[in-house]
Amino acid sequence: MNEQELTGQNTNEQNNSALGETSPLGGQELLDQTEGAEHLSLRVGNNITNRRLDKYLQGRLSQFSRTTLQKLIREQAVTINGKTAKPSTKLSPGDTVDLILPPPEIKEIIPENIPLNIIYEDDDILVINKQANLIVHPARGFKKGTLVNALVYYAKQLSKGSEEFRPGIVHRLDRNTTGALVIAKNDTAHWRLARQFEMRQTRKHYLAIVHGTPELLADCINKPLAVHPIIRERFAVRPEIGKEAITYYEVLEKFRGYSLLKLDIRTGRTHQIRVHMSYIKHPIVGDEMYGGKIVYHWQIEDKQAKPEEPLMARPALHAWHLELTHPTTNKKMTFEAPLPIDFQQMLEKLRKFRRV
Repeated sequence: MNEQELTGQNTNEQNNSALGETSPLGGQELLDQTEGAEHLSLRVGNNITNRRLDKYLQGRLSQFSRTTLQKLIREQAVTINGKTAKPSTKLSPGDTVDLILPPPEIKEIIPENIPLNIIYEDDDILVINKQANLIVHPARGFKKGTLVNALVYYAKQLSKGSEEFRPGIVHRLDRNTTGALVIAKNDTAHWRLARQFEMRQTRKHYLAIVHGTPELLADCINKPLAVHPIIRERFAVRPEIGKEAITYYEVLEKFRGYSLLKLDIRTGRTHQIRVHMSYIKHPIVGDEMYGGKIVYHWQIEDKQAKPEEPLMARPALHAWHLELTHPTTNKKMTFEAPLPIDFQQMLEKLRKFRRV
């Protein structure tokens, strides 16, 4: 559920890296950029034996201090063959080291008076109904106009966050995904909430309008996801290297050519719902990255094509329902985010013109 940014590399470099060509440093390298962060995969060369993980990374990533790399390892941003490790863990030839590097330093967060649709607030947490076209936090190319800029303007206090310049951010939604998002207002609330997400103790239900109707009206999609082998801003089902991704769906309403689905994700991979729905040949309406189509009024009404504004010009995906345990009171809490106007209008049109 996250926004993507490309690096400044040219297309050939992107494709070569994504395909896992041997790098000049002697290992295979796979690089993906998500919201300014870098997802890097390194293949340990045959000449590397019994080298400490932190020293190996320091040699490969000289732009980062050893202290910074050790911090990333301890925060479980680094894995060896899919398993978490310690800075002192010894490497063997052929090991795969995956890590998420922090984005380039942002000098300051500029407060901006961006409207927030607040569902709930107390001294510890803030729950909002995020609007479309809003990136969650500053990243390469997006230092202004993000949710973090809005939060810094609105809130007197926010958690420091697990990463610098991401105060309050516990989890994320893609730029054009709307819906419920919880913000931490202090550090204790932050780590307790983050722990819940890590241990899969939260429940997140989404609503989506998709093309067509799945053959099975309810099912579980359990397909591992990883960076697309060629198009680096996308993700794909990749059983050989992907990370576990589990999505449950249920068809709530059927229409001619479309369906309304409820989705329950048990993992939080980037673009998970979007990729899984595309994989089963029912992409989300408006999600052009993964095969969805922009929808116009005349299409739903079965009229002749004419110039007009789209009915749905973004992915029709909404984080509708969020369940969590309050980080201070330990009470179970449930939040529901009302549907945005464009989503409501799409459903109204379908119910009026596309009933089955």
